[in-house]
Amino acid sequence: MTVTVHDVAAYILQRHGGAMTSMKLEKLVYYSQAWSLVWDEEPLFGEPIEAWVNGPVVPELYARHRGMFKVSQWDGRPEKLTTDQRSTVNAVLDFYGKRSSMELSQMTHLEDPWILARKGLSPSERGSREISLASMAEYYGGL
Repeated sequence: MTVTVHDVAAYILQRHGGAMTSMKLEKLVYYSQAWSLVWDEEPLFGEPIEAWVNGPVVPELYARHRGMFKVSQWDGRPEKLTTDQRSTVNAVLDFYGKRSSMELSQMTHLEDPWILARKGLSPSERGSREISLASMAEYYGGL
């Protein structure tokens, strides 16, 4: 059973137990994917992540929360996550979950996967370049 980004978002919100900004949800999904590549040696979900001005964004997720500042629930199937996948997401939430959306965005701006995908773009220039799974695995695997 393939896990989608919507299943991961639903799990994050369910475990968080309250509303969070849509930007924070995007960053937590991104870090969940990154650490899944390192710890589980496989992608958590298949949807691509792009390097936008405010950090990594999954366009598939964005299309659903566009215009919403905060989200408190998500239409997804969190029960599809395996025990290992839940452990990975839980560890990400334990480490990154207390940070604000702006802190998380600023963190991603200092990390190679986002920087490399934005190469040649000015700080405020819109871009839709994909952040490769390989660059994520290499960068976070080296930490």
